[in-house]
Amino acid sequence: MNTDPRPTLIAAASHFYHLGWMVGTAGNLSARMPDGSFWITASGRNKGHLSTDDFLRLAIDGKVLEQPSLETRPSAETSIHQAIYSLFPDAQACYHVHSIEANLVSHFSEGDALLLPPLEMLKGLGVWEENPTKVAMPVFANHLEVPRIASEICDRFRTASPPINALLIRNHGVTVWASSPEGATNYLEVAEYIFRYIVAARKVGIESPLEQTQ
Repeated sequence: MNTDPRPTLIAAASHFYHLGWMVGTAGNLSARMPDGSFWITASGRNKGHLSTDDFLRLAIDGKVLEQPSLETRPSAETSIHQAIYSLFPDAQACYHVHSIEANLVSHFSEGDALLLPPLEMLKGLGVWEENPTKVAMPVFANHLEVPRIASEICDRFRTASPPINALLIRNHGVTVWASSPEGATNYLEVAEYIFRYIVAARKVGIESPLEQTQ
């Protein structure tokens, strides 16, 4: 990505804001530059009304490289973006939103992964199998100290890469990453579609893949 990604991130944030996934100042978006640095939304900014001055450019170690003002601070969840970029060299964008459905489905598994239904939409997350029944999204505990979440992400993914470019933080939200901002938008929309399906399926009594195997 050789051009300034901020206009793309601003458009994505506005889209997610109007979908109710980035209410108020919730959530954060970032995109990586060719030198390994990344632009990320500033802390405490309304995601429906961002401008290019609502971003900072950081080195992968968190050092601030560009800052519109001394009062502008990186997102409180910057360490999660650092973890993703450190773990996955192909990741060029990382999006984190706080949707109602993401928080609901984070409780549908007591373990460290949420088994996903065998929907055709899984192809949008890179799963090209016929009737896949063993695709799971990693689930992490929520902590007040976000670097602790980032540390647990690093610890788990260094041992085993996730099957899809997405993770849930219980009671917190979903994070996706992709090789482009446009790809991250697609992943996020697909993940949220699957979450809505899971919630709706429970309402009408459709069994999950996990329940069907018990």
